[in-house]
This record gives sequence, structure tokens and C-alpha cells, in this order.
Amino acid sequence: MLFKVEMSVQLPSDMPAAVADEIKLREKRYAQELQTQGKWRHLWRVAGKYANVSIFDVDSNSELHEILSALPLFPYMEMHIEALCRHPSSIYDDDK
Repeated sequence: MLFKVEMSVQLPSDMPAAVADEIKLREKRYAQELQTQGKWRHLWRVAGKYANVSIFDVDSNSELHEILSALPLFPYMEMHIEALCRHPSSIYDDDK
């Protein structure tokens, strides 16, 4: 199942820089692990914002929920999620 997930991050203004840096490092490692596994297929930064647009390829809604709620930045995120399906005019074989 493919999902488009738009994430925007709002860290508290009083969060110490060292704490923010540690959370961001854990987030990066987890995101790269999920990309290596093929679960996080695409990851794009939104220019000018602390936000991204991502495509996830997971087995179920529950799996997506587990992945997203395990993100270290999850408590500071607003997300918009949409299920995707293959377009009949697509020329690509790997876009389920």
C-alpha cells in the first residue's frame, strides 16, 4: 500500500539545541533505515519550511501508523496522509 505523507515539524522554541540535535540525529537514522528497507520510498524537503513530502510503501494502515508514531520527531509533527493507488496511464511498472 502506498501513502503520501506530508509532515511539518514545530519544535518548541525553548527546546535546548543539544536536545533538538539529538532528536534530529535519531530521526535521520530511523528514516534512512526505513528507506533501506524499502518502506520509505521517497523523501523530499519542502523548500523554505521544516517540512517534507514522503511516499511510504507498507503492508497496512496499521504498519504505517506504527512507523509514523515511532518517529523521534512525531510529538512535534503535524501530518496529512493520503492513500495512493496506481494510475492506469502510468508508464512505470514499480508504482503499485
